[in-house]
Amino acid sequence: MAWILLLLAGLLEILWAFSMKRSEGFTRPFDTGVTLVAMLASVVLLAIAMRTLPLGTAYAVWTGIGAAGAFLLGILVLGEAATPGRIAGATLILAGIVVLKLSTSEG
Repeated sequence: MAWILLLLAGLLEILWAFSMKRSEGFTRPFDTGVTLVAMLASVVLLAIAMRTLPLGTAYAVWTGIGAAGAFLLGILVLGEAATPGRIAGATLILAGIVVLKLSTSEG
């Protein structure tokens, strides 16, 4: 259950990063509201997951999901560059998430 909550927390992190970008420096009220609600929900779910998962694993996976997801949204939705170096970096983040999941028996 902790891993599912952590996954949801990571997905909410992607949402708040994307909505923060769309808020144009918190000048657009709707996107600003989405950002703040998603941030709070993401941190709450992370905290619940941390009841059973190790701190380092939970935090690294949470930030990794957010970073890789925001990276993909940037490319697919915002037209950001998909250079070989950027793709390699995102791939390494995802590989790290998989290794952390496979090496953690808690949760």
